[in-house]
Amino acid sequence: MTNESIPAHTNRLAQEKSPYLLQHAHNPVNWYPWGEEAFEAAQQQGKPIFLSIGYATCHWCHVMEHESFENEEIAELMNEAFICIKVDREERPDIDNIYMTVCQMMTGQGGWPLTIVMTPDKRPFHAATYIPPDQRFGRMGMKQLIPSISSVWENQREKVLESSGHITNVLARQNRTGSGEELSPNLLAEGQRELLKQYDPDKGGFGAHPKFPTPHRLVFLLRQGNPEGIQAVEHTLEEMRKGGVFDQVGFGFHRYSTDNDWLLPHFEKMLYDQALLVIAYTEAYELTGKPLYKQVAEEVLKYVLRDMTTPEGGFYSAEDADSEGEEGLFYIWSADELKSVVGDEYDFVSSVWNIRADGNFKDEASAKRNPNNIPHLSALLTEEERARLSASRNKLFAVREERIHPLKDTKVLTDWNGLMIAAFAKAGRAFRNEAYIQAAVRADAFVENEMRLEDGRLWHRWRDGHTAVPGQLEDYAFLIYGLLELYESTLDFHCLEKAMAYNKILSKHFRDERNGGYFMTADDAEELIVRPKELYDGAIPSGNSVQFLNLLKLARLTGQPELETQAVDTGKTFSEKINRAPSNFSQALIALQFAQGETVEIVVVGDRKDAKTQGMLDYIHSVYLPGKVVLFKDAENAEALAEIAPFTKDQNQADGKTTVYICRNFACEKPIQSLEELKQRFD
Repeated sequence: MTNESIPAHTNRLAQEKSPYLLQHAHNPVNWYPWGEEAFEAAQQQGKPIFLSIGYATCHWCHVMEHESFENEEIAELMNEAFICIKVDREERPDIDNIYMTVCQMMTGQGGWPLTIVMTPDKRPFHAATYIPPDQRFGRMGMKQLIPSISSVWENQREKVLESSGHITNVLARQNRTGSGEELSPNLLAEGQRELLKQYDPDKGGFGAHPKFPTPHRLVFLLRQGNPEGIQAVEHTLEEMRKGGVFDQVGFGFHRYSTDNDWLLPHFEKMLYDQALLVIAYTEAYELTGKPLYKQVAEEVLKYVLRDMTTPEGGFYSAEDADSEGEEGLFYIWSADELKSVVGDEYDFVSSVWNIRADGNFKDEASAKRNPNNIPHLSALLTEEERARLSASRNKLFAVREERIHPLKDTKVLTDWNGLMIAAFAKAGRAFRNEAYIQAAVRADAFVENEMRLEDGRLWHRWRDGHTAVPGQLEDYAFLIYGLLELYESTLDFHCLEKAMAYNKILSKHFRDERNGGYFMTADDAEELIVRPKELYDGAIPSGNSVQFLNLLKLARLTGQPELETQAVDTGKTFSEKINRAPSNFSQALIALQFAQGETVEIVVVGDRKDAKTQGMLDYIHSVYLPGKVVLFKDAENAEALAEIAPFTKDQNQADGKTTVYICRNFACEKPIQSLEELKQRFD
């Protein structure tokens, strides 16, 4: 979309920092950001609120903007009938969570753009996703919907208020949780059974199209250790790498596949997908030792370092699917253009990537063959083929860089950065790549320097030096997750110390003392129509699920039993929901695996500069044992470590030699002082 096509209006969004809100700053719609000014205007003018929620890289958000919000006639109708509010769902996940639940409850579906019409006191009475400008295929258009709602609001307001009150009450009941039974270990087998029932044996993945990666499902199945589950995971990882859902030219994964074959993606790239998929591929490598999984993780991390990292070390949020007003245009190739770039290698490249003169995919909307091509593999490449393809890929990448790029959403989110810190730290440890670990260290420093308040609490969003939105559950939980992975990779005591400090904030401001688990927002946050509390693990695992595992790890690392009690209470809070459909809570099942599986606590006491100490640590890191936790004690951190983990006070070097203390399944073994004996303990 060119600047010339945008009406020369400026509304209240012009002062915002969110790229999504700024996209709408020149709409003729008189948009307000979420805030008291909008709600006061609605009360004073007696108008309902038109709430539109989306995000910068959302394709259908762009479509609705172009068709309706840039349309002078529709904008005039909206301004006359409503107070209009725009929300970036990535900036305000709490608001999005509440009203997406409303939409799913009222319509049976959800997605973005999310459209809610509500009373001035935020109670919803109409919900939809994308709305066309005019009625089409039975879907009411904006030009019909607005007068209809206005008529009902003016003439049947009592019914509207009664309906909105009923909807809000139902929402409150759905959001209410109470302590149930402790989670049963049988849920692990049941969750695996459900996932394998959904597994596509032909092309991998789970369920029919659209296919989402949902990497936490893959990690859960890997950790179950069942050969059938591991095979399903490996097949899925391989098919995704072969498909168009993976950017074969520039690396990184697109958001999801619109078909069963992982060929035609929704082309946006999300930071959280890169992080979670790196974790899944890294864990597959740790389990199997197969080079492919390391290769894919490294390719994704190359993309993140190249295109998604701020100069200061934080990570950007996303890249759009659209460029020049067309989805995927940046990523596709005509056969002629590709041939002009790779020259004599065209026959090889076209064979490897399934390039056709008439195009190799069909448009999702029209089902007609597109004359362009999405590079994708029919089979995994040999080392020789990869090396040969590399030169052509580099040429194509250089040409592609000259194209008009999709929008990059340059806001930095604490929660997604926490996931990316975990991914870099885990990959750095598994691949013995110090550069990856340092990328995680830099990102942690960015959050610490730019997004942390003096009292230790966090901001949710940073952009262009400006912070906004108080930290929510996911910000703390995901950052703790990242810090625990970073601690295991660096054994820097300060990572563990910070994780414990953020956990205390969660306990003080977010924990439901009465029923267990954690609210999405703090006790001193803006009051919304409900205080959301979520466990469902969708494209991103929930904050409660991640915190469930964090608590268990912190309990093992510190020996503080109250943390494990809080973890148990979190599981009890959501047990009724998990029991109904365990596979929908795969990250929570990962926590349950950690609690129920083999437990190994390892304390290494020594000098980190000593070669023998480092050799033992390297070996410990190489052992695939998801139930292990590792502490490192030396002269510098001994006193501080004993404050957090009192049981380490009497664990010291024997005879001045590096000493390893191992406790397994709640029983402690004889200390070890040689690498050979350490290996014997894990053979």
